[in-house]
Amino acid sequence: MMTLDRAVTETPFTIHPATRMGPVHLTVADLEKQIAFYREVLGFELHWREGSAAGLGAGQEDLLRLTEQVGAPRVRGTTGLYHFAVLVPNRKELGRLLARLFSLRYPNYPTDHVMTETTYLDDPEGNGIELYVDTPEDGTFAIVDGNFIARDSSGELRSGRDPLDVEALLAELGPGDRLDTPLPIATKIGHVHLHVSDLDQAVAFYQRLLGFGDQGISSRLGAAFVSAGGYHHHIGLNTWESKGGSPPPPGTTGLYHVAVRFPDRKTLAAAVRRVLEAGVQLEGASDHGVSEAIYLRDPDGNGVELYRDRPREDWPRSEDEGVAMFTRRLDLAALLAEAE
Repeated sequence: MMTLDRAVTETPFTIHPATRMGPVHLTVADLEKQIAFYREVLGFELHWREGSAAGLGAGQEDLLRLTEQVGAPRVRGTTGLYHFAVLVPNRKELGRLLARLFSLRYPNYPTDHVMTETTYLDDPEGNGIELYVDTPEDGTFAIVDGNFIARDSSGELRSGRDPLDVEALLAELGPGDRLDTPLPIATKIGHVHLHVSDLDQAVAFYQRLLGFGDQGISSRLGAAFVSAGGYHHHIGLNTWESKGGSPPPPGTTGLYHVAVRFPDRKTLAAAVRRVLEAGVQLEGASDHGVSEAIYLRDPDGNGVELYRDRPREDWPRSEDEGVAMFTRRLDLAALLAEAE
């Protein structure tokens, strides 16, 4: 069990409001099949593939990275990924994704959360996915006094889990709109939702240590939302199927790590210094040329990457002007000096 230094977690700290989620990294049993699913069913683009690994997204930074362990089994009832959420820029693009799923007869579950419209599905290996668009003009949801409360724009109480008006969403599409287009370039990872074994322990790590803001915590519901900059949530935590559970055993499929992207080197350094002062052991510190990254685990064994991207003009280039990524040891002392 991870023990965090209380002197650190009881010292107020707020993560930079421009902090966002980076790519989700999954371990998969069949790389070819998973790439085909994300490209053909959801419209991801294949950014790169090297041996047993691949990166996919919407034409800019990776949104999803896959690493293959051939034939690896899936284990349920552990900590790990509940779902990762792909945020599209508008209702039309969510409508396009829904129409695409319906045309392929791929099982999914459209849901109206008032301030988001969404659908849920699993990939072929059972990884949970949410596809959504933010609709704050329609209302709000929050955890208040331990209860989940949703209200529409007129102030009326809603369940926050109503069936989505699919017909209205599909009406956003015109007769000439194709369904087989790639994801729009503005698509991003909006949030990640994790299975954890102990809610208080997970909140201590993500909220009191890393500094994500409290957007609602309920021991009764076994769930918590935390975020940067007041967003409804960048990280969701729940114990619904994992209370008191253990991490999945090595060599299984599922979450490899989630990534938290800091806006610059100074804000990354501040977070890393705090993590070290709390007694968290790092698993790695790498300079990838285009980014600097720190690797660790949360109290439930979920892999976490803390990183910042270098400005594009500073990216290393090959002779043909392509991006020349690499992996070298990061000068951790030099990074931490930025926080002084």
